[in-house]
Amino acid sequence: MGQIEFILIALLVTVVLLASAARAAGLPYPIVLVLGGLALGFVPGAPKARLPPDLVLVIFLPPLVYASAFFTSLSDLRRNLRPIGLLSIGLVLATTATVGVVAHAVVPGLSWAAAFTLGAIVGPTDAIAVGAIVRRVGLPRSIVNVLEGESLINDGTALVAYKVAVTAAVTGAFSVASAGLHFIADAAGGIAIGLAVGYVISEIRRRLDDPVIENTIGLLSGYAAYVPAAQAGASGVLAAVTVGVFLGFRAPFIVSPSTRLQGSMMWEILVFLLNAILFVLIGLQLPMVVHALGHRSIPRLIGYGALVAATVIATRLVWQQTVVHFIRAVDRRPAVRGRRVSWRVRMVVGWCGIRGAVSLAAALALPPDFPDRELLVFMTFAVILVTLIGQGLTLPRLIRALGVVDDGDEGRAELRARLVATKAALRRIDELGGEEWTRDDTIERLHGQYAYRKRRLAARAGKIEDDGYEDRSVAYQTMVREVLEAQRAELIRLRNDGTISAGTMARLEREFDLEDERLEI
Repeated sequence: MGQIEFILIALLVTVVLLASAARAAGLPYPIVLVLGGLALGFVPGAPKARLPPDLVLVIFLPPLVYASAFFTSLSDLRRNLRPIGLLSIGLVLATTATVGVVAHAVVPGLSWAAAFTLGAIVGPTDAIAVGAIVRRVGLPRSIVNVLEGESLINDGTALVAYKVAVTAAVTGAFSVASAGLHFIADAAGGIAIGLAVGYVISEIRRRLDDPVIENTIGLLSGYAAYVPAAQAGASGVLAAVTVGVFLGFRAPFIVSPSTRLQGSMMWEILVFLLNAILFVLIGLQLPMVVHALGHRSIPRLIGYGALVAATVIATRLVWQQTVVHFIRAVDRRPAVRGRRVSWRVRMVVGWCGIRGAVSLAAALALPPDFPDRELLVFMTFAVILVTLIGQGLTLPRLIRALGVVDDGDEGRAELRARLVATKAALRRIDELGGEEWTRDDTIERLHGQYAYRKRRLAARAGKIEDDGYEDRSVAYQTMVREVLEAQRAELIRLRNDGTISAGTMARLEREFDLEDERLEI
């Protein structure tokens, strides 16, 4: 077996073991995976798994960004456009500037261009890590929407700033006006390409009715936007985000139920595997980074890394607590006043500035002859470790201390959606009662089923008194599950004695599984 095959198998086994350990310990899996990779990297004789930048920026990033964007609500993005814009554009540029100034001041011989390149590298938060952590700590949905929207867009902002800074470092020329125009052109080009690709894909998928082909197209959609945008010199990340949001909005009109069922399972597994492998690879990089800096003082390197990480964290915290006052002074509309949040919420959002794979990939993508390249890679790694582990582990305690807990809005919205959908079902059943092809007994049975469901949901929402609806529903669903288990057991017996094939069993078992998934218990 070759080294590549061995590394691949070892990575997959490591991912399974570390993810299981994270679940058992009740910790966010990105933290455990990075620490596990870090420990493995220092094992004597362990194979060196280098992380090529293109592997992240071209192979890993497009599907991950696309999947996050696809399941993002366009209405939530619109509603939170201002805070998302301030974080994903304003804060990224502010972080680039502050880190650049601090790094240039404390690191002897570090040029301005290299310092600002470092700022652009550590500017964006990591969509993967932030999403994996904040979903576990019970934040209000409004905060999660802002954080997810920020992490979708800020990669594009940072990578454009990174491109400008690297060009300035290599050529020695920099113009604020040119950089600003370059930034706008890259962003606009990425969005335009994403919209064009999204429209073409939606028209193709609208004419298809094959779940396997449609989900294969979905798997390639992020690449279909990212690669042309990158080739055109535009923002590939924003192109992938745009096509994801566009197709996610259009999906209910162009995707069949069977395609959705198959696709949701595919994306859940794929996103987990890509995320998990990335975080293990991040941990494995540190020994090689330290080895490349063997001639430098380790304590001094640690000091540089700690100072840059502190600058990144402090910039975000200060931004959260200061910019808001300027915005409030400028915009005093009543509608905007109603959406203001407390300093506690802003502190929690400020503490969610976790960095990850995109920052490390950008650092590793620096040209081999880039000034102080190894030093920039090490400081980037330090920022990732401090924010991912330090902030990731302390975030739950901070949330509990400040009392920023889940307000139940999402649960109430889901209950309201169930109730509204049930009322729509009852209206349609009444309309169908007048059709010649329907049977009275079928109409009566369906109407009774949905009428009971409406009363149960209304009782749960507090609209009517609960007359034992929930208890009876739980008892009924428990009985349904017992009946399904009995049918599954009989299927196994028929397969084992050769009466039915494994394929027949799988088809029937899928029907039972779908019915089981509909149960709420």
